[in-house]
Amino acid sequence: MSDRDDPGTIGRRVQRLRADRGLTQKQLAEPAYTPAYISTLEAGRVRASDDALRHIAGRLGVAFEELATGRPAHLVTDLRLRLTEAHRALATGDAEAAAEQYTALLAEAEGHGFGEERAAALLGLGECAIEIGELTAARRHFEQAEQVLTEADAPLPARVPALRGRAVSHYLAGELRYAVYLLESTLDELNRGGLHDPDALLLLYAGVIGPYMDMGAHARAAQAAEYALALAPQAGDPALVARMHRSVARTLLAEGRAAEADASLAKAAELYRQLQIRTELANCHWMRGYVHAQRGDLASAEGELREARAMLTARRAALYTSQVTVELADVLHRRGKSDEAGALLHEVLSDPRAGFALGPERGALHAAAAHRLLGIIAEDTRDTETAEEHYVRALSLLERAGAAGDLADLCRLLGDLLRRTGRVEAALDAYRTGLGHRTAPGTTTLGPAPAQPPL
Repeated sequence: MSDRDDPGTIGRRVQRLRADRGLTQKQLAEPAYTPAYISTLEAGRVRASDDALRHIAGRLGVAFEELATGRPAHLVTDLRLRLTEAHRALATGDAEAAAEQYTALLAEAEGHGFGEERAAALLGLGECAIEIGELTAARRHFEQAEQVLTEADAPLPARVPALRGRAVSHYLAGELRYAVYLLESTLDELNRGGLHDPDALLLLYAGVIGPYMDMGAHARAAQAAEYALALAPQAGDPALVARMHRSVARTLLAEGRAAEADASLAKAAELYRQLQIRTELANCHWMRGYVHAQRGDLASAEGELREARAMLTARRAALYTSQVTVELADVLHRRGKSDEAGALLHEVLSDPRAGFALGPERGALHAAAAHRLLGIIAEDTRDTETAEEHYVRALSLLERAGAAGDLADLCRLLGDLLRRTGRVEAALDAYRTGLGHRTAPGTTTLGPAPAQPPL
């Protein structure tokens, strides 16, 4: 036990408990140890082994943990129960309310020196911060959780949730390459080190699919999805399997396999309903709306996206609400409801009521998508100056994020606009920029793909 007290403190505790119970050193020692050993232990001159402390704890009628640390065993059990309750509150209720619970639990864990429980509370606070859209705070919480686990010599699989949380916070902020670096380097370390924990590997492979897709690395995303599907039967966490199905749907859509993507999302949604995880269920409605939009069924797409937006708004999941609003606006525009679409986009780019807005540091990719769509809407009304302004803003956001998958299309839109307004040289520059980003599917400058897990 790494957090046990020093030998002198334990010795005094054993002596006090023995005296309270009216036992002699001989009675405490029998039958496995000698009175001399107990005398040496009580004097603090020997560091007792776990086996010796368990024997003594049994003779004294106390828990091993209480004898080794001075903390009653029920404290850590009670704390773990309340951590589970906070996790359930995050899954089914309000992220801000869950954050209050985790904050109180963190203070309690720190006060008692419970390292594992402190890390769990920090992880919970990180997840709450992501839902609320406070990505800097989320990153700080995940980094602290990782540090606590590292100091406790926790194995790498136990640190994976914190590493994955850090990667997600960077990804949502538009830092795609760094997110991929974190996920790939951790996968390599697990696979090359023989640490083949199915839950840890599945968490990482499912997590890296989104950044791969946004960077245009479709082949690598498909490979990650293949590994995730193969690992799923070995995983012990149904919520993790559900998240995997949601991520895999993106690669299936990119390959034109819409029916299979819809089936994968249906599996995920059913698991989330059983687990009562509201935010993830909302994300399934979101993805199914995207599937319907890809198929051209815009009425169904609008229904699914409105349902997702309502659920996320009720959860006060500000970042995710803003992101799904952008995709809803795209569907509304395609259905001829451009005024409503434009109003929604302006709201998510600068929302004074919620104090939250998409931008370079929070939801950069969806901020770029919002500016792109506002540019298209402006072009429809022949407001070329406003359209150009939005396209340029979108281009800046995508270049900063390294989202090669969307840059080429945006450069085409900007080039066409410049050409129609007579600025041929500027249009050619825009087209050349787009060609520079239009790489073959799956090619990136990321370096070698992560090592393959044993499947």
